[in-house]
Amino acid sequence: MRTIRVETSGATILLTEAPEPKVRDRQTGEIAKDANSGEALMTIGVVYIEDGESSLFKVTVPEGGISEGLTLGAPVSLPGLVARPWESVFNGQQRHGIAYRAAAVTPAAFPATTGAAA
Repeated sequence: MRTIRVETSGATILLTEAPEPKVRDRQTGEIAKDANSGEALMTIGVVYIEDGESSLFKVTVPEGGISEGLTLGAPVSLPGLVARPWESVFNGQQRHGIAYRAAAVTPAAFPATTGAAA
């Protein structure tokens, strides 16, 4: 399926879940690895806020792309964020969704507000 780049310059992205290893197989506990580099993959939870609307979603990031200094509730940057539609059949049920992946997750600053009273 096609990968779609996500433009994040107009959004505020807040970390809602700390990085955790991405589990490939829940029965065995096997950790997912990047197909090209073999690097372990991690997932984080974020809230993406843009134009007065927000969405909660998980993002997959290579373990080496997890920066120090991440704080829950704080803004983060997701360089190289892409979305990839997916679909599968599980136990006879058709499932579909969007998977998000970024090259890294780094601390960011809250955007400056305009017209705020001092």
